[in-house]
Amino acid sequence: QVQLVESGGGLVQPGGSLRLSCAASRSVFSSNTMGWYRQAPGKQRELVAIFTRGIYTNYADSVKGRFTISRDNAKNTVYLQMSSLKPEDTAVYYCKYVAGNTDYWGQGTQVTVSS
Repeated sequence: QVQLVESGGGLVQPGGSLRLSCAASRSVFSSNTMGWYRQAPGKQRELVAIFTRGIYTNYADSVKGRFTISRDNAKNTVYLQMSSLKPEDTAVYYCKYVAGNTDYWGQGTQVTVSS
């Protein structure tokens, strides 16, 4: 079992920045898929940014150039640096880790972009 705990969400003005963190409860394989999804009210959960096979990154078109995913393997933590935030980035952000046929999810952290 892996527990994922997200942090770093909050209220930010348009154009602002936030950094989300996702800490795993135990050592995770750096070669496994791990990253970030989000779900806005009334919408389906969507991919934001993710590591695949350890070193490859994939970003949603809507966040390319504004968001950066990174990881600290020693801390079993994945980060999402979000810049130039827009109101449409408002959502609950979830961390996901894949081990074999099992998807592990965190509880989510709310990000609200509003003036």
